[in-house]
Formats: sequence, structure tokens, C-alpha cells
Amino acid sequence: MLTVEEKPIVSMARKNLPVCVLDDEADLVDLTTDRLTKLGFPAVGTTSPQDALQKIRLGGCRAVIADFKMPAMDGLAFLEKVLQYDPGIYLILVTGYYSVDTAIDAIKRGAYDYLAKPLDFARLTKTLDDLAELFTQRSHVRDLEDRLLENLQFHGIVGRSPAMFEVFDLAKKVARHYSNVLVTGPTGSGKELIARALHQMSPVGQERFAVCNCSALVDTLLESQLFGHVRGAFTGATDTRPGLFEYANGGAVFLDEVGETSLQMQAKLLRVIQNREIQRVGSPEVRHVDVRLIATNRDLRAEVLAGRFREDLFYRLNTVEIRVPGLQERTEDIPILIQHFLKKYSQAYSKPFQGLTRRAQIALLQHDWPGNVRELENVISSAALTASADFIDVTNLPAHLQKPRRSVASAAEENWRPLPLDEVRGIHIQRVLEMCNGNRVRASQVLGIGRTSLYRFLKRTTKKAQAKGAAQ
Repeated sequence: MLTVEEKPIVSMARKNLPVCVLDDEADLVDLTTDRLTKLGFPAVGTTSPQDALQKIRLGGCRAVIADFKMPAMDGLAFLEKVLQYDPGIYLILVTGYYSVDTAIDAIKRGAYDYLAKPLDFARLTKTLDDLAELFTQRSHVRDLEDRLLENLQFHGIVGRSPAMFEVFDLAKKVARHYSNVLVTGPTGSGKELIARALHQMSPVGQERFAVCNCSALVDTLLESQLFGHVRGAFTGATDTRPGLFEYANGGAVFLDEVGETSLQMQAKLLRVIQNREIQRVGSPEVRHVDVRLIATNRDLRAEVLAGRFREDLFYRLNTVEIRVPGLQERTEDIPILIQHFLKKYSQAYSKPFQGLTRRAQIALLQHDWPGNVRELENVISSAALTASADFIDVTNLPAHLQKPRRSVASAAEENWRPLPLDEVRGIHIQRVLEMCNGNRVRASQVLGIGRTSLYRFLKRTTKKAQAKGAAQ
């Protein structure tokens, strides 16, 4: 009775495992292909290694049965090329000169199995059935993960860790009330996504949501951007334009990196919050606005303590604080985020990826992710763009992720020496700049500070170096 129930399952699994047979003997190729076809496997055969590689490259097979000794290319060389084209391929090597050492070596290099000639078809069938079952199970797992992924999305934000569930729960509670919210957390952790979710869930979710990156604009431009200006207010003001507060009247204004604003600008923002009124640049007219403010910054309390941010404005913005944790605090979210981004860029680039190889997964899970979710998304996007196989391998990842990670503790112990705190900070910033090839915007993202703060630090460092040189 058990056999009768298993037959349809085995038959269906076999249909999902296309097999390519490669041997320099055409008669053996035909014989093996015919027997596999009768067993229910979609099988094709060839005597050319290049033809087999082309089938692999085009996704025409998931398993390959290849002869170890071929005039055009030996089995190990073929194995190496196969894994370059598609790391997810199952390769079974067969040979008339079987040895245990060679079999172990082939399996270590990535072969799935190593069989002796003449082929034992019972064993070959068992090996292929195991593969077909594994392939089918993985397909079912991917389907379940896709459904799980849909259930774990919170307004486009993916997370299943307790830390993120707390963020989602607090956001739901806060969104119902018309209050100012401060979203904090490291750079790249997803603060803007939380801000958008807050607006979407709020009673004014259908109204406008205006975004302003405070660190990207100098004060004069920022003031015009937020409050608007009248014609002739400054050079280049050829017409009268409303600012973001007027544009989003009735909705919400999102101030990203609000800690990068000057003290003068902070005083003007405080007036907007207290009196709900603005003045366009160059105009004495006071205009009333009704907006909700959502602001983000990495650590606004530190800016207040340093005297760079007004304490009264901080408390006005910080009616409720939502802290978004970095990836180091939510490592259990990394696999689901990888799946989310892989699905996203698989659709964007029209590449139906099956997943990541085991070694690629290990490399991603071992990385520290200083750039948080944004860095992870960039890595997956880049890998998906360059990968040509069904599976993304470690070779598709950036160079710094391909190298085995050295123990941070041992490296620190070897090189440690007492240094002033300012010098340690300077060394770290220079190293990050070198890693980013001098790109200051990217370096500021990795460091978790605003671009303006990085510029100020580099300017101070340059002045100190010049003063030291002059003294000498």
C-alpha cells in the first residue's frame, strides 16, 4: 500500500529534476538518457562538454551525470566550470577507474556523488531520487517562505525579531494620535520606512507626506525648502514658491537628520511647532499651517549634550521616541531580509533566482553590517545584477565579503596601544574613508553620522595638521 501511495509523489519529483548526461561515448549517452527518460526524468545527452555547459548556463538542467575521463576536458576541470556557471547544480561523476581517494577529492571540490562504471542503475536511480526529493522539498520551503514573508511585512518593512515587533507595536499605537515623533537609530536601519508607516497609519494618511533631508542642504536653501520664498528674496528667486510646510499642510513633514541643522534654523523650527505658523523667506506675512512633524537622527541626545542641538526643540520633537535597532541587534532578521531583497531584485532584473549557495549565506551571516539594512540591500542588489546562475554564490558578493573574517579580538590585541580618544576616532574615520575610496557620502553612512559632521571633523583635522606643521 505504501508503494502505491509513493509512486505519484516519486513520479512528480522526477519530472521536476531535468538531467543532462555527458560522456565521450555516444552509445553510452543514448543508453543512459533512454533509461532515465523511461524512469520519468526529463533527460538530454551530449558528447560535448561545451554543449553541456551551455545547457547549464541556460538553466536547462539541475543535475549532470558526467564522465570523469574525457578527451576534451577531464571531470574535475568540468566540475570547476559547472560550479562557476551555476553553484546550485548537482554533478555526479562516473569513471571506469574508481578510487576512494579520487572520489573523496571530487566530493570535496563540490561533486554530489562519484560512481564507478559500468553504471549501477539501481544506485544511480536512488541518487537521482534523493536529489529530486531534495529539490522538491526546497521548492516547497521557498513557497512557505514566500507566504511567511508576506505575513512578516509591516507596511513594506520586513522583520520577525522581538526588537522589530516592539517597534511595529509602538508605531501602531503612536500613529493613531496627532503628535510629533522622533525616530532614532543607526544609519541605514530603516528610519524613513518607519516614518512613512507612521504617516500611512495615521488619521491623515491620505494627505501629503513631505520629505526633507536636512543634512543635504545649507541653511539658506533649507530655509527656502521648508518655508518657501517670495520673488526677489535672494539671488535666483525668480518666482514665489511655497515651502514643504505649506505643501504638506494637513499632512506630515519628515525631517531626516534634523540634528544637522544650525542653531538658527532650529529656532525657526521651534516656532513652527509652538505656534503652527511660518514665514516665507523675504515676506513679513505669517501663514498658519497644520502639520505633523516626524524627525529622525542617529542620536539627538548626544547632540543636545554637545550643545549642537536646542534642548527645548529636542523635547518638542521627542513627544514619542521610536528607536529602530541596527542589524547587530536583530541578527535573526538577516535571513528573511536576504530573501526579501533577493525576491525584489529577482523581479527587478528579470532573473528567477532559486536562492543563495550555502557558502554565500555563511558569508552574509558572518558579516557585521556596519551599514545595516541599507548595506545588506546594496550587497544583494549588486550580487543579483552580476550573477548569471540560478543561485547567487560567494563569488558574486563584494570582495571584502569573500575573504574569511579575521578575529576582531585577536587583531585588536596584537595592535593595541594606548591612544587619545580623538586620535582613535581620527584613525577610524580615515580607515572608513579608505574603504569607501574617498567617497565622503558613503563614509558618513557607514560611520552613522551626518555628512556635515564628517566635513566639520575633516576640516578640524586639516587645521590641526597645518598648525602642527607650522609649529615645526
